[in-house]
Amino acid sequence: MTDEADADEILALLDDQYAQVILQQTRNNAMSAKEISEICDISISTVYRRTERLVECGLLAERRVAQPDGTHYSLYEARLDELTVRLTDDGFKITVSEKATGDLADRFTDMWEGL
Repeated sequence: MTDEADADEILALLDDQYAQVILQQTRNNAMSAKEISEICDISISTVYRRTERLVECGLLAERRVAQPDGTHYSLYEARLDELTVRLTDDGFKITVSEKATGDLADRFTDMWEGL
């Protein structure tokens, strides 16, 4: 991430207590917004707002799960593994190291479709 706006947005997002809790809770297990809301005691609307921003910044992965009745819901899983902040003459440079998300079958499908 070299864009200053991106660095500012990521730093502001990581300063948010709700975003921190969502990333911590989804670090090892994908969770639905409802599960995050219940476990973290955060309103569902706040969960949706934060997960949207975290997904946009690339810190959280969203995977849609189809239901037999045709509806679907999303599972969220932290993509952030490590974050490095470096001070440069132009401001802050952020490097985000991501971890693999989803199950092995999903990762294989993503890789295959990317060929």
